[in-house]
Amino acid sequence: MELIDREDHQKLYSQVYEIIKKKIETNEWSVGSQIPTEGDLCKMFNVSRATVRTAVLELARQGYLKRQQGKGTFIKRNLLSEGFLMHMNMKELLVDYDEEPTAEVLVRTVMMPVDDLDIKLNISPDKHIIYIKKLWKIHDEPVILQEIYVPYHTCPLLLEDDIEHQSLFDLFEKNYGIRVTRVKNYFDLAYLDEAQNRIIGSNGFPAMLLTQEYYSGDTIVAYSVSKKRPNRFQLFIEFERNVL
Repeated sequence: MELIDREDHQKLYSQVYEIIKKKIETNEWSVGSQIPTEGDLCKMFNVSRATVRTAVLELARQGYLKRQQGKGTFIKRNLLSEGFLMHMNMKELLVDYDEEPTAEVLVRTVMMPVDDLDIKLNISPDKHIIYIKKLWKIHDEPVILQEIYVPYHTCPLLLEDDIEHQSLFDLFEKNYGIRVTRVKNYFDLAYLDEAQNRIIGSNGFPAMLLTQEYYSGDTIVAYSVSKKRPNRFQLFIEFERNVL
């Protein structure tokens, strides 16, 4: 039995999640079988019921478990495991580069929702939003203009953090206990306006538009819009077949 490492910086529920997930993927706990009760899992890992419940709920959201009212929780075949899963580190940028990009924060402020940002972030239109605009450079060359929107109540001290040198994912998890578990990426093309064109340049060509929604479980915790300078550096996503 793998034990919880309380000296590890990783959250306890994340460790429980990973251990159970490994048991399912290696078929130690077979498809269709019932997992131990919450009480038994608490004793097994020596953690609280809240920790176990968070891990189990996340495994259910990911398709590994199925909860049946009055019966228990059962191993469910993850249909995605028979196809391709996204294989990537949590990064703010999906750019193939050989040098670590640097970020310059152009704007950091608090604002009210405009357009349909309240709908995108699933908040009330009278709630404040943290707004961050970053210019990403590679080899000191402007490449991506990124605008990030975060519900203010999610992490009210975010603007006081080192948002220039630390990734959003690291700040969420280390400073606010928010674990980004899913990112939805939408790709399109868009022409830059005059101000944006002065910053990264497009030479009259449309820029690659990358819209991202960051989730912790089912809760959206951030929304970003990135515009990449045309013909400079490739967007990169790798898929890996996951075999059980």
